[in-house]
Amino acid sequence: MTDIRRTVLWVVFTMSLVFLWDGWQRHQGRPSMFSPTPAATTQPAAAGAPASAALPAAMQTGATPAAAAAPGAPASAPPQGELVAIETDLIKAQFSTLGGSLVDVALLKHGDDTPERAPMRVLDRQRAYAAQSGLVGVPNAPRHDNAVMTLVSPERKLADGAQQLNLRFESPELGGLKLVKTYTFERGSYVVKVRHEVVNAGTAPVTPQLYLQLQRDGSSMSQGSQYLGTHTFTGPALYHDKIKYTKVEFKDLVFNKKEFEGERKAQDGWVAMVQHYFVSAWIRNDKADREFYVRQNNDGLYVAGMVLPMQPIAAGATAHADDLLFVGPQEEKKLADLAPGLYLVKDYGFFRILATPLFWLLDQIHNLIGNWGWSIVLLVVLLKIAFYGLNASAYRSMAKMKKVNPKIMEMRERLKDKPQQMQQEMMRIYKEEKVNPLGSCLPILLQVPFFIALYWVLLSSVEMRHAPWLLWITDLSAKDPFYVLPVLLTLSSLLQVWLQPAPPDPMQAKMMWIMPLIFSGLFFFFPAGLVLYWLVNNLLSIAQQWMINKQLGVQH
Repeated sequence: MTDIRRTVLWVVFTMSLVFLWDGWQRHQGRPSMFSPTPAATTQPAAAGAPASAALPAAMQTGATPAAAAAPGAPASAPPQGELVAIETDLIKAQFSTLGGSLVDVALLKHGDDTPERAPMRVLDRQRAYAAQSGLVGVPNAPRHDNAVMTLVSPERKLADGAQQLNLRFESPELGGLKLVKTYTFERGSYVVKVRHEVVNAGTAPVTPQLYLQLQRDGSSMSQGSQYLGTHTFTGPALYHDKIKYTKVEFKDLVFNKKEFEGERKAQDGWVAMVQHYFVSAWIRNDKADREFYVRQNNDGLYVAGMVLPMQPIAAGATAHADDLLFVGPQEEKKLADLAPGLYLVKDYGFFRILATPLFWLLDQIHNLIGNWGWSIVLLVVLLKIAFYGLNASAYRSMAKMKKVNPKIMEMRERLKDKPQQMQQEMMRIYKEEKVNPLGSCLPILLQVPFFIALYWVLLSSVEMRHAPWLLWITDLSAKDPFYVLPVLLTLSSLLQVWLQPAPPDPMQAKMMWIMPLIFSGLFFFFPAGLVLYWLVNNLLSIAQQWMINKQLGVQH
């Protein structure tokens, strides 16, 4: 029975070690052991270069590529746009007059992972990461890649005391249509209100379709060895009532071979590009027909978007459509208020059912004390209180095992040549001493999912990014620069081994001392917030084990 108990514990710790190592591999930008390496992509087009509209085949009727020439005519140079820079209290952004697309967004309240802590770029011209829109369904209609637009609003910066900044782009007449885009930025918000106005300058009614899409390359968002941008999902995501939240891996999209194969048509939903800590999303909360698409275009770039039919527009009339564009951090409460299911872009893996309430509790604690490091400490204390009974049962079992261990060792030495009699004698001793060798396993197994869920909470929450704790710990999402917490964690793990009953087998006994050293070694490179959680958990476990050993008269 002792061997069974040891085997169960070994399986638990080994699997934990494997999953933590796999997380560290992905943390460093290396491929996961459990999924193939994403397919390589071609280099993105130069900044400002036109890209394919990449719409579903059914939606490309009448859409002519910007660079296409008439049969027999010489190819003409694609249209080029200029950059327009704007600034609010939260962002610095750049628009391209080619299509009036938002092509660069830097978040002023969130630094990147360089020592200078430059504003974090989400949309990025160097990655061809942009928010685009245009019209299809009418030949030669204005799109993001064929219409050089004119900026007609004078403001470039959110003025002191002002609550809004408006930018208005107007296209020339193309295909008998004129497209006007108005972006409205509001103070204190990462949500951009976008209005598309379509003017029918022709002589016949038209029924255009509006597409909203996000485009980017497939490269890693990692910017340094301490950046954790690749361990969570990166790529396109969409949501509507028929399929709920759906992620699409880059590796599953190959130009002219694969595209999103799920339910495309719905009357609600949004599309997004997700990365660690940050997200961009096109949102329309009104009930209206739409068709979703996700694919790789012929430039090697990935696009995720939706096509929304507009009402028929009579000659000389104007129609408009209002949508939201979000580019910012994955702040769970704000995303939940913005659109149904948008909070799901915060990647908790398979443990969302546990991670969500754990983050809620952690957030409530932070609202009271105002420091994420101490919030982690207090959360661990609350979890230890919640599991006090389970832990007490496990530690009593360990203490009893340690108390009878001298008898077991003496018996094993005496009957080492009689294995069958040894097992019978061992069971007799356990029965007389009322010891259950498996009594310490179940409580540990029940708590493993909570540990993994909290692991995802600490690694997925943008609130922890660059958050200080005390003294030298200035970033809970980065490793301890002086390795103080990992050293203390290692020492506490060894102390736990000392408090536990030693295995009768000398080789197992040695391994019980070696295993914490290997396990704790990984934590030298893990974020300080996670190490802090595990260290506090160890210290509280040691204190509880020590008290129970003392109550039962176990000699240390």
